[in-house]
Order: sequence, then C-alpha cells, then structure tokens
Amino acid sequence: MRAMEIQGDFGIDNLKLAERETPKAGPGEIVIRMKAASLNYRDLATVAALHGVRGQLPLVPLSDGCGEVVEAGEGVTRVEVGDRVAPSFFQGWISGAPTLEALGTSLGGPIDGCAQDYMRLSAEGVSKAPDNLSDEEVACLPCAGLTAWRALMVEGRVKPGDTVLVQGTGGVSIFALQFAKAAGARVIVTSSSDAKLERTRELGADMFINYAKTPDWATETRKLTGGRGVDHIVEVGGAETFQHSIMAARLGGHIAVIGLLSGMMKDLNVAAIFSQNLKISGITVGSRTMFEDMSRAIVANDIHPVIDQRFGLEDAQEAFRTMESASHFGKIVLNHA
Repeated sequence: MRAMEIQGDFGIDNLKLAERETPKAGPGEIVIRMKAASLNYRDLATVAALHGVRGQLPLVPLSDGCGEVVEAGEGVTRVEVGDRVAPSFFQGWISGAPTLEALGTSLGGPIDGCAQDYMRLSAEGVSKAPDNLSDEEVACLPCAGLTAWRALMVEGRVKPGDTVLVQGTGGVSIFALQFAKAAGARVIVTSSSDAKLERTRELGADMFINYAKTPDWATETRKLTGGRGVDHIVEVGGAETFQHSIMAARLGGHIAVIGLLSGMMKDLNVAAIFSQNLKISGITVGSRTMFEDMSRAIVANDIHPVIDQRFGLEDAQEAFRTMESASHFGKIVLNHA
C-alpha cells in the first residue's frame, strides 16, 4: 500500500510516498481502507517542525480521515465490515476528562496517521460516519470539527442569543461559525480579507471585522455589541491575538484557547482576566463520546463542512504548501483514490 511519510528530516520537501505492507487485523482490531483525509494547522506544525514540534521519523502525518472497514478481528462488535468510519484523533480518549495517557495517543504523531491507504486501529478508536456527509466531508471532522464543537458546545454551552466571535476562516473557525448558528447564536468573524468575510456572510455570519483595516478589533467588537462584549471567543491566533480577546469578551465571558498561529508566548493583562471574571478553556480536540454527540448534531442540522481545495494523496506537498500560504477558506482535503 501507499503511505505518505516524513522521511529523513522534518519539512514539507521531505514528504515522500513510500510502499508499506498492508496491515492485518488482530483481536479487537479493524483495518480501514482510507478514502479521504484532511489537513489541519497541527499537521503543518508536525510536518514542518513548527513551534518546536518534533517526533520520531519516519512518520505518516494527518490526524483526520474517513474510510471503510474492510477487515474486523476477533471480538470486534462496535463496527463491522462495510461500515464507514472516522478514526478518533486521540485513540485512547473515549470519554470523560482528558488524561496524560489519552493525550499521548494522537494520530499523525506520535501514532502514524491517515495519509496512507490502509490503517490498522483498535475498534474502540473509531466512530461511525454521519450518514449525511460524503467521505471528504467526514474526513474534516475529527480534529477541526470536534475542536470547534468542544469549544462552543461542551465547554462554552452556547445558547440561543449568545454572541460568538471567531478568528479567521480556517477549518476550526468555519466549523465554529456553523455550530454557533445552528445553536441560535449571533456570530462575529474577523479576517484580513474582505472577500473571505463576504463568504462567511453566506454561511450566516452576522457581523464582520477586517483586522487589517481595524487593528484594534477588540474595541470594534465592543462597538458592535453595544459596549457589552461577546459571550464566547474562539481564540485560534495565539500570542498576538489573546490580549485582544481578553478585551473583547464580556464580563463573565468565555475564551476557548485553541491555536498558536501567531506564536506561543506574550505578556498578558492578568488583571483584566480576573476583573472581567473570564472563563478560559484550553481545548485539545475532544473524546470519542464528544465526537459522536457532534455527529448527531451534524445530521440533525444537516451541517456540511466547507471544503476549499482537494488534492490527491501523491500531491500532499502541494496541499501543505497551500495550507502554509493561509490562502484557504475552510478545509483542504486529500483523496486516496
């Protein structure tokens, strides 16, 4: 079978197609014929060793995918041959609170990920795919979709009438926009591109801030909310945006800290955090139970992931360079056909 590996050293140029032996299912295991996979910023950080992210090589990247069960080992009852499934981002996080052990079981590093034709996994490490989505759409869910779901619906408990601010138009942010609208919330979107902001209007976004034109977007956010501030912020920017998020949140508001696009370290106004009585949640994707709750909501509301560009597995380098350019809107997908 084919597998896309990071070989020799980290870097997009070192992504190479390799031949591997097709796996066989042991007791409690399944083999999945992968149909599609998707890219996340976390995958780019892994491949390019950004922010000090490094691991053992060779490594098959990509945490997110969708495939068909083609073999089930002895004792497997959760799924059967022919089922469409999505591998869990954390293979060992089934339910409850995260543990150190569970968070060490992520696909795409340290465990070989979805950029391969076949995967052998524990039957406990997959969930059945939502029936209303294509293979490509399902492949967008395990990291980006679940991260947005946990941020807003599990930790934030968004309710009708809340105001949610999402930063940018990448995978997590677009999912957050979709989930927030399905929950009856109003959504503010920030972006440096008027064209991308206009596209979010088509998805139901209510208010828009071009931060290239309005660098002090926290003050603009308060103007848009009548001075109150927003109930929830999906914070994907990191060091350079977090202080703005603190100032944009309402008294008692919630900031879901997810990304580090602009770096990891920055001085903070600690007084503003406690004086505003803010709730700050660190989000590292979610559990299998959360994924299955999200899938039911996706079917009930007929939510479809937004896919910007598609590439073949063999064109993974080009796909990663597209992500590196930050020109995409929504998700980038690899097809295994």
